[in-house]
Formats: sequence, C-alpha cells, structure tokens
Amino acid sequence: MKPFSLSKYPRTSSKQTMLIEKILDRNLLKNGDTYDKTFVWLLLCLLCFGLVMVYSASGAQAGLYHFDNRSAFLIKQLEYALFGLSMAYVLMRVPMWRWQRWTKYLLIGILLVLVVLPFVGEEVNGARRWLNTPLGVKVQPSEMFKLITIIYMADFFKRKVDVLHDFNRVLMVGIPIAVGAGFVLLTRDLGSVMVILGIFLCLLFLANMPIRWFLGAVSVSLATVVLVIVSSEFRMRRISVMWQPWKDPTGTGYQGLGSLLSMERGGLFGEGLGNAIFKRGFLPEAHTDFILAVIGEELGLITVAALVFVYVWIIWRAFSIGKQARDLELHFNSFIAVGIGVWVAAQSFINIGVNISLLPNKGLTLPLVSYGGSSLVIMLIAFTMLLRVDYENRRKMRGYCVADPRDKRKQREIEDYE
Repeated sequence: MKPFSLSKYPRTSSKQTMLIEKILDRNLLKNGDTYDKTFVWLLLCLLCFGLVMVYSASGAQAGLYHFDNRSAFLIKQLEYALFGLSMAYVLMRVPMWRWQRWTKYLLIGILLVLVVLPFVGEEVNGARRWLNTPLGVKVQPSEMFKLITIIYMADFFKRKVDVLHDFNRVLMVGIPIAVGAGFVLLTRDLGSVMVILGIFLCLLFLANMPIRWFLGAVSVSLATVVLVIVSSEFRMRRISVMWQPWKDPTGTGYQGLGSLLSMERGGLFGEGLGNAIFKRGFLPEAHTDFILAVIGEELGLITVAALVFVYVWIIWRAFSIGKQARDLELHFNSFIAVGIGVWVAAQSFINIGVNISLLPNKGLTLPLVSYGGSSLVIMLIAFTMLLRVDYENRRKMRGYCVADPRDKRKQREIEDYE
C-alpha cells in the first residue's frame, strides 16, 4: 500500500490540512513520530508529582488510620501506579476498533456491577461506592462507568449518526446512561453523576443533535441534579456554607475552611515540601479530595497555577487529537478523545472548585495526583486510549489502514488509494 498525503484525502481541503498542522505545531509526516512523546512525559511527570504529594499529605493520615508505616498510602498508590502502567503497556497495542467491538460487553458488565453495588458494596462514611474483589482489592465501579460511558456513546454515534433526527431512536442512547447514573447515585456519589452527565451532554452537543432535543436533555439533567440536592438535608447544608464555610466551622464547613486556611498559609511560594500543618489532622482526606490544599500550603499558589495550566494543556491536547481524528473520518476515535478531554476537564474543575470553596465537597479525586487506586488505574487506561487515538491518526496520515477489518466500506476506500 502506498502512503498518501492529507492533501489527497477526500473531504479534507488544503486549508483543513494547514489548520491541523498549525494546531499540533508539528509535521507528523516529516518527523516520523509514532506517538506524542511530550504528552507521555508530561503524564509521567504528573504521576510522579502525585506520588510525592500523596506521601507528603498522607504521613499524618497513616497514623490516624493506625498504620505503623508512614509510607503505607504511598506504597499502595505506587502499586496501583505500576499496575496501571502495566495495563497501559498492554492496552496501547489494542486497536481502537477492538474497543468498539467490546462496547456492548463492557456496558452490560458494568451495569450488572452497578445494580448490585448498593447492596453488597463496602460502606465508608455512609456511602457504598467500593466493591471488594476476590483478590482483596477494593474497586470503585463509578470510575469504570465514566470511561465506558465515553466508549458507549462514541460507538453509538459512530454507527448510528444517521438516526440523530429520529427522537425515538436517539432516546435509546440515554437509557443505559440514565440507568447507570441512577445506580451510581444510590451509592451517594453525586460528584461522579455530575461528571457522567457532563460527558453525556458534551458528546450529545458534539454529535450535532437537534438543538431542541439537546436543550431538553440539559433541562432534564439539571432538574435531576437540583431535585437530588434539595431532597437531601445534608447536601443543602453543604450548599449553604459553600462560599462561607466559616458559618459552620466545626460542622459542614470544616473541610472547606481548613482547605482555605491551608492555601492562605502557603501564600505564593509555600512553606516547603512536608511543612504543611493543616494536613496533620485539621484537614480530613488531605491525601485524596483535598490534596490540592496541601500542594498550595507546601509549594504555594504558583505551583497550583502551574498544575492548573498542565490540566488545561492536557484538555486542549485531547480536543486537538479528537479534531484531527474527525478530519481523518475516524469518528469513533474522535468521540473517544473528546470524551476523555471533557472527563478530565469536569473532574479537575470540580476538585479544584471544592478546594477553593467554589463548589461543595463532592468526593472527587484530582486526576493522576490524588490518592485512589480505581481512579488512578482507570485514568491511566483512558490516557492510553487517547495516545492510541493519536497513534492511529498518525498511521492513517501515512496511508495505513486502521479501520475494523469487518468494515468493508472502509476497506474499499483504502484500496482506491493503492
């Protein structure tokens, strides 16, 4: 098969080609890279930074949890990181068309797990979000459901893009997501539900669904979230002290006030790594939900700003990969990349918003930084899929076929260029 240039690809004008190269700021056909080395190293650096901060933030917490070893949380997080990187090494070799074939099995499997989770899950702080496995490892199925939501919607829109103007058939895309989100809500995990709904609505918008149906989906989602909040006295108390946690400093506002005081103490440049005070019992969940406050106290607001910039760059990179896949008519890949970008944007925004008391506490981790095995492993798998999308973009730009072998139409298109 002879390679071809983007300028010869059907439905891709020279202006579009120039725009792709300008956005990505590199000529892939010239330098021959097979993967985005800058993106890989950035993710690895962010992961290592997270391990350092987990150790710094969890030393005192380890004592509170009666661990003799102050490195207990670091060791567990390191084990999860190594397992996640091993999974990434294997899954990087899985073509995206295989993920599309596995969609229905992944969706059915995770829905069955979510159905039984409210009844058999381990209860922690009144929530049943964790499921014990035969290996003795606890997993959080809601993290898996976020990724499978992206895969399911990408598969649906790729196969049934021609039915987006048939309301009865389009309604089917929302039913599995609504069922899964409902069972996640039963575990008292409203934060994850909000992330799932954010992914769902953004992908609906990008699929060019009729605006009246899209606005209807937004209205139903917002009404559901508002109803869940107003029907819970505990959640209403969190809302009431969201922007003024000092109104209830020993109750609902305790975590928010501790986070603000921690960041205020750090100032612009921080007190130095390991020198935070509020993590020593004054800031609950310092190594998970409020690790950003520890970063602010020890390394200063300048490091917090740099971390925010890293997440913005990751989100932009995911969107640019998705746009490139769309221009190459790899529509399933495009939705996967954009969905992962939306996921990182929503989860990091909520976590940062909670730490600066802009949003009520939702129990969401900071991607690749906070302590949490399920979140870390699933996020590493998601970034692996994003890198695989970028890899397949580059393969197709060189003239190689990356389509499903069962897709005869795509195979004929490729044969036309031989």
